[in-house]
Amino acid sequence: MIDVQRLRVLRAVAEHGSFNRAAAALGLTPSAVSQHTAALERALGTPVVTRSTRGVGLTEAGRIMVAAAESVAAELEHARQQVDRLGSGRPRLTLATFTSGGRYLLPGALTALAAARPGTMLHIREAEPEDALRLVREGAVHLALAYHFDGPLPGGRSGLDWIPLLDDPLRVVLPTGHRLAGRTTIDLGELASEPWVLGCLRTEEYLRRYADRAGFAPEVRGTTTDYFFACSLVAARVGVSLIPSIALAQETPPGVCAVPVGEPDPVRRIGIAVIGRRRDDPLISPLIAALRDRAAAPGGR
Repeated sequence: MIDVQRLRVLRAVAEHGSFNRAAAALGLTPSAVSQHTAALERALGTPVVTRSTRGVGLTEAGRIMVAAAESVAAELEHARQQVDRLGSGRPRLTLATFTSGGRYLLPGALTALAAARPGTMLHIREAEPEDALRLVREGAVHLALAYHFDGPLPGGRSGLDWIPLLDDPLRVVLPTGHRLAGRTTIDLGELASEPWVLGCLRTEEYLRRYADRAGFAPEVRGTTTDYFFACSLVAARVGVSLIPSIALAQETPPGVCAVPVGEPDPVRRIGIAVIGRRRDDPLISPLIAALRDRAAAPGGR
């Protein structure tokens, strides 16, 4: 029989890349972490880690066991939540979401959920996609609103179902009166000489990648974690910006205009991440249905 504590230790080693850092995170000694790992390898009859001067990596068997460890942790957390509900007598539903997606989709979806499942205790956690997907895998939340651009989900889809909701095109946001403000579309390459203000680190990664393909390096003069603050800096002519459409859907701030991007037509793909076997749970499936309805409705309402 495989010891759950040894799986927990292996998961920490995989996350932190060394016995020392895993030990610090778990409150154990490095020797204890090494002993737990060795005992797991003896139980399996095969190595689960590789050791080198650059740190600790996983073998194929180790990757399989880390995936199993994530599933076990999620099941234990799910069981704990069920026990908690027995004590309270009320169902409890937890959701992680990124800010702009939550602002756009959740008000209508949660109103519909309250009508369908009155008495449900809701807990909402704000988290960017890479953290939100980890929370779902760990069982800390039931599901997550997340997004990705033209690559895979951050952290991959291991153990998760991805339910697409909507595509969210990015817009170039310009100050009113800008030389390109009257255009119907703008290619990123046309903005090579412009300074930039960005309201999201992931958007910055995307911009730099495609700017490099267009042959320029963007001069970033401002970075924030708030799209409306970014728009206010655009209005003050600090620079131009890339802003998702849903962040502008309810109100375009004064002093700016938003223009679609022609090439490379950047799009955030928004969806729901949930552990596959849970998507039909009678507590979770009504929220998935409500989010799908909100995403299909004009304005997410």
